[in-house]
Order: sequence, then structure tokens, then C-alpha cells
Amino acid sequence: MEWKSLLSTDKLLEEPEEPKDWASYPINAFEKDYNKIVSSAAFRRLQDKTQVFPLDKSDFIRTRLTHSIEVSTIARQLGIMISKNTTGYRQQAVTDVAEDISSVLLCAGLLHDLGNPPFGHFGETVIGEWFQNNLGKILYRSNENTPADQRRTLKSMLTPQMIADLEHFEGNAQALRLLSKARHNSNINVSVSVISTLIKYPTDSLSFCPTSTNVAVHKPGYYLAEKDTFFRIANEVGTSNEDGKVYRHPLSFFLEAADDIAYATADLEDAFKKGLFTLQEFIEYFKAGYNHNEIGIRPSLHNYSKEHYSNELIETLEGYTGIPEDEQFHLWIHYTRRWLMHNVTFRFSKEYNSIMNGRFHDELFSNVNHTITIKLLKGAMGEFVYDSPGILRLELSAQTILSFLLDKFVHAVLYFGCEDDTYRLTKADKKCLKRISNNYKNDYKEEMREHKDDERYCLYLRLLMVTDYISSMTDSFARTLYRELSGIE
Repeated sequence: MEWKSLLSTDKLLEEPEEPKDWASYPINAFEKDYNKIVSSAAFRRLQDKTQVFPLDKSDFIRTRLTHSIEVSTIARQLGIMISKNTTGYRQQAVTDVAEDISSVLLCAGLLHDLGNPPFGHFGETVIGEWFQNNLGKILYRSNENTPADQRRTLKSMLTPQMIADLEHFEGNAQALRLLSKARHNSNINVSVSVISTLIKYPTDSLSFCPTSTNVAVHKPGYYLAEKDTFFRIANEVGTSNEDGKVYRHPLSFFLEAADDIAYATADLEDAFKKGLFTLQEFIEYFKAGYNHNEIGIRPSLHNYSKEHYSNELIETLEGYTGIPEDEQFHLWIHYTRRWLMHNVTFRFSKEYNSIMNGRFHDELFSNVNHTITIKLLKGAMGEFVYDSPGILRLELSAQTILSFLLDKFVHAVLYFGCEDDTYRLTKADKKCLKRISNNYKNDYKEEMREHKDDERYCLYLRLLMVTDYISSMTDSFARTLYRELSGIE
């Protein structure tokens, strides 16, 4: 892989030529991408999407928007650090394109959660599980006169990959889907290098494996509907080899690390402010975690040097005295974040050649001085947050809302555009369809033109129209729509 193609400014959609006068005060392509992103409706909607705490009424808890801004900032800083490092691993090729690298990471950080549905990662789980539970139950008929014993389930109508796309709904793949629709959302028609950086998992829904030693295949990265777009991007940025195998974009490793750092520090700070654990409880948890058996770290990684670094962090935290505990924790979080950023930048530098050749299959936090630290910080969320009564109550509400909406809209779209002399949509279906924005219906109509004679593929696209619509919703909109359609208000 080479930086010249990896930092391509080509777009999926050709853009109109700019007035010549604008060249007097030029703006580079990535600055234009940044402007498109922050001006887009899809990005603004992140302000009312859950990061960790669904439907939280507090104004200091992070949303997807503030989380994305933090990830963008960290990612950009990692790009600057890798180009200015003074170690023996410094790469001149990186330094030569330093500005573009940091710009791509800045944009990718803002976009990395664009495909996430309302109610956080729990929302992804609910959508996937709904299809797992219902594709084999809902009957599909070619027309109104089809005998009941000849009707087929949705699952029997779809191919294995179509089924897997729906049953393993994934925000990363959904982000690619959203950005590939630049024809109707020209305000997010960004450079292919930015989109490639977003594709942390260059694999499909049939090939992913959460337990693989290759982190690039842990989740689905694209759906069947975006297969052509996925390979087009890979070819343009040079992440595919002669055999058609697609590697991670090198900057995807930094984007993943930035997301992990923000999650493991900022979200933990939110939990502390909500009173889900005390400072002393956290210190005791962190100290107990030095035993590698408690956090699943390989013994080879748990040596004196690495334990020393974790001990130093706790000594720093305990050294903040004479100020309120929330300030102590805040200072410590920022101090720890800098160490984590230092570690992943070092790892990228050391593994530079294998990353650029597509041979590095681990995450940047593997086998560094703070491998234990990041595991402990992530583990703290499970220890203190996810099973708390407040989170469980809110997640149950989110499950009720999303399941209800899927029930309504999936049934409504089954025969959308298929009306004829033998079948008419019900009044209820028509009313639901009117609630779906014309943007999504127009997207469907354009996509299905190439497949109009393939009933199975068109059905698949109609189901994707529902996941497009629901995943775009904010938490508040989903809750309000649920209350309206259920007759609560």
C-alpha cells in the first residue's frame, strides 16, 4: 500500500466544477470534506443518539455527537504524533503526508458512528435479534390469491448473505451504506480515503469471525448491497491485492484505537459522574486487576515493566489530593489518555512495515506497556456500568421501542411498489409508509432499477429501507414515534 493512493481525494459521486475565483483562496479536499460532514443532517442527528446511557436526561452525559468529536480529536492527534515522533521508528514517508493523514483521521473520527441506530450498541443488538427471531416467521406472498400453504417465509426468500446482513446488523456497515448514497445526500460525498478509513472490518456478513486472531474480520464491514462500492473504494485507495483480498486501510488502526481510548476514558468518566462507582472502588478494582487471570491477559504480557506502568497510574491518581474526587478522576483520565495515545503511536511506528503490507492483524494496543491498562478501563464499564439498574431499565425501554417499530415498518414495506390487480396495500401499511421519508423510498427505487426483475433482491432492498430509516432516527424521535403509533399519545 502507498500513501499516494491511500490518501486519494476522489469521490464516489462527481461534483460540479467550482467557480474559478475560488481558487484565489484555496481549501484542500479534506477541509471540504470536514465542512460537508459538520453541515450534514446525519451528523447533527448524533447529538440525540445514545453513547452509553440510553434516554438519559442529564446534560453532561456524552452523546454520539460529543463522543464522535472526541474520537475525531484523538484520531487527528495520533496522526500528528506519528508524523512528528522523534524515535528511531520515524518514517519519512509518513512525515511527507502528515497534513493529509491528520485531516483524513479528523474526518473519519466524525463519521465513525454515522451508521449507529438510536440507543447505542444495544440498538444494533435489538435490530439484529429482531430479524433473527422474525425472518423465519413472517410469510411472504406473491399476490393476494396465493394459497396459504404456498406462502414462503422471508427467510426462505432471501439468500444466505441477505439474511446475514439483516441478522447481524452492524453500525460500521450501515455507515458505508449511508455514505454510498451520496447521490441523494451530496452533502456527505466525501473522499474515498476517508470512507476506506471508516471500514475497520473489510469483510462481509458471511465471513466475519469475532474470535479470529485477525481483528479486521471481527465484524461485518459491508452489506451485499454495497459490495460493488466496497471493492471500488478498495481498488481506488489501493487496499486490495492481486487476488482481490482487501486489507484494512492503515489509518483504520488509528481510528479504532481513538474510538477505544474515548470509550475507555470519557465514558468511564460519565459513569463516575453518575455515581455508579466511587473513587476508592475504582482504585481497588484497578489494583486487583494486576492479576492477569482476572482480566484475561496472556502471562507473557504481564511482566514487571508493564505492571510498573499500571502501578504508576494508580500512584498518580492517589497523588491528587486536596481537590474534589470528580476533579481528581478528571485529571487522571486525561493523564491516562495521553499514555494510551503514546502507546498506540509507538505500536504503529514499530509495526509500520507490516501494517503497510497488510500483514499486521492485531490491534495497536496489543503487547504495549498499557495493554493491561486499556483492558482494565474497558472492563470497568462491565464491572460498574452495564448491569446497573438504570442502564438495564433504559435498555429494556429501548428494546420495546425498536421492536415495535420494526414490527410496524417491516410489514408495511413488504409489498411497497408491488401493488397490482391482485394486491393492494392495507390502509395501515399506507399510513406507515407515509411516515418513511421520501429520501429512503427514492433510494430504494433507484437501487432496485438494476434488479427490478429479481423479486428476492427487491425484497431485500425493501427490508434495508426499514433499517435505513430506523437506524437514522434519534433516540427522541424513535421514542416519540413509538408513542404515536402505539396510541400512547
